[in-house]
Amino acid sequence: MTASATPLPPLRIYMVGGAVRDRLLGLPVHDRDWVVVGATPEDMAARGFVPVGKDFPVFLHPQTREEYALARTERKSAPGYRGFAVQASPAVTLEEDLARRDLTINAIAAPANWAGDEAALIDPFGGLRDLRAGVLRHVTDAFREDPVRILRLARFAARFHAFSIAPETQALLRSMVQAGEAAHLVPERVWQELARGLMQPRPSRMLHVLHSCGALAAALPELAASYITHGPRLERALDEAARLNAPLPTRYACLTADIAPAALAGLHERLRPPADCQALADLLTRQRPAIEASAALPAAALVDLLQAGDALRRPARFEQALLACECVARAEQGKQGGGKDGKETGQRPGGPAPSAAPWPPRQRLLVALAAAQGVDAAAIARQAAASGARGAQIGQALRAARVQAVQTLAGLG
Repeated sequence: MTASATPLPPLRIYMVGGAVRDRLLGLPVHDRDWVVVGATPEDMAARGFVPVGKDFPVFLHPQTREEYALARTERKSAPGYRGFAVQASPAVTLEEDLARRDLTINAIAAPANWAGDEAALIDPFGGLRDLRAGVLRHVTDAFREDPVRILRLARFAARFHAFSIAPETQALLRSMVQAGEAAHLVPERVWQELARGLMQPRPSRMLHVLHSCGALAAALPELAASYITHGPRLERALDEAARLNAPLPTRYACLTADIAPAALAGLHERLRPPADCQALADLLTRQRPAIEASAALPAAALVDLLQAGDALRRPARFEQALLACECVARAEQGKQGGGKDGKETGQRPGGPAPSAAPWPPRQRLLVALAAAQGVDAAAIARQAAASGARGAQIGQALRAARVQAVQTLAGLG
């Protein structure tokens, strides 16, 4: 008779980070992070967990496929965000693992079977207190060891826009930049955090925080130059894009709207944003003056503008460009009467909210685009060819038909 296997002792598992934070804030929880204390990789493998981590021990749960990481500590070993020596061992405590995290609101742990009771939380750094007070505060001075945390904090400021930044954390950000840590940020990580920050409810706060501590000039010099001249309007344009739930390419185009073409090309070369973001930003740089002036253009000039903006072949991209132009124009309308923002707390810049009235150039160009799209290009080409037209003459006939279509619509003569 075969003896039954000895049952494995239960693992000490805790839910940590954003899942705990968002649940406490009453926000939807999409991903859960788990920490296992007192275990070895062999302990995890014996329970069917699958190793996936390269730099430190992370495992996939055999059923849920969620990530479980062994408790670990990190010690700075070289400049930049990769310069860390990681220790994961059964001797690492939960508090030691929480101490390596960036913000106190992200350094709260809960038992695996947590039912929401605050009394059951493990909160050695006052994260629950800061959640209640609406404060973004670093956990320990080890925050300075990872320059990516500057970008992460700015992104959190854009997401939790009612939260202030603790004075000691503001001072720490500035000291990190002054020590040259921001110079070690690699473009890939800068773009990742920038893109995520742009998609937050108040993206202006991300820029404001980065500018206030000097990181904007260190990591994004092209943008910093634009911010010095156009900062308040730029912030309003980004927040207007967020209010309108604009997609990432539109928000990026708003961000880069005042950057000179040569500087924009350099920014694209370094950050390498997705092709749709680059294309829309380039289009806005070229066509924004004409779009803003289009309310007074006759039908023929409107058709030429549609052609120059490749609107007939890529109407969705052109519509995004119009939306970006509208956000910038609304921001310009709201520039009067604004006070200065609290630079250190990262509150929204002063001044009236942009107007919600329809923006005439966008409305007019959308109507013109619909009219031009309604022209049967193939039929016009056949008719022109049957009349003896060739090459450029067929193109002229098609343009004339589109101009006529635009002219027939009310107010576009």
